[in-house]
Amino acid sequence: MIVISFLIVAYLLGSFPTAVWIGKAFYNIDVREFGSGNAGATNTFRVLGRKAGVPVLIIDILKGALAVSLSYFSGFEAGSTDFITLQMGLGIAALIGHIFPIFAGFRGGKGVATLLGVVVCVNPLACSIALLVFLAVLFLSRYVSVSSMAAGVSFPIILNVFMHNQNTVLMVFSVLVSVVLIITHRNNITRLLNKQETRIRIFNNNSQA
Repeated sequence: MIVISFLIVAYLLGSFPTAVWIGKAFYNIDVREFGSGNAGATNTFRVLGRKAGVPVLIIDILKGALAVSLSYFSGFEAGSTDFITLQMGLGIAALIGHIFPIFAGFRGGKGVATLLGVVVCVNPLACSIALLVFLAVLFLSRYVSVSSMAAGVSFPIILNVFMHNQNTVLMVFSVLVSVVLIITHRNNITRLLNKQETRIRIFNNNSQA
């Protein structure tokens, strides 16, 4: 029952529709009605700019991190199989909450920022390297979507091939991270194939992403 309660709390944490609430409270705008239609940090930057995008990004990352941190109150020994399995479950619950938020009509974002908060708690080193991949691809391509997918795909490779992870649960989770990011970016993939995806203007406050 404790584990189930934690999973519910993790889902509810993920369900806080940061982009929607900030947009409506300070700009009288529902970001889901503009841009890509997603309630995430990238679309908030696109529609409302940095002043709204930065807090949305930070809070969405914290949602994932806080959800995973619930594992430390479970009574499981840190690093044990049960502990790691619970971390994975809490992370997935928070991610589902972000994509399908109960507080916003189940219309959320793609989960990139929330997923970042999850993996940085699960394996900070692998996450940091994947983040470098994101930044490198973003600098070269100026596509946020391509950068997100590249980082997601690189995560299991970094973790399992280069860092020699032997934990089966963590291995499966890392692969799921890649799959989820590809699925949630399927519309972006279509736009990329049709050469309709928008590039960002780095260091430009009015850039689109």
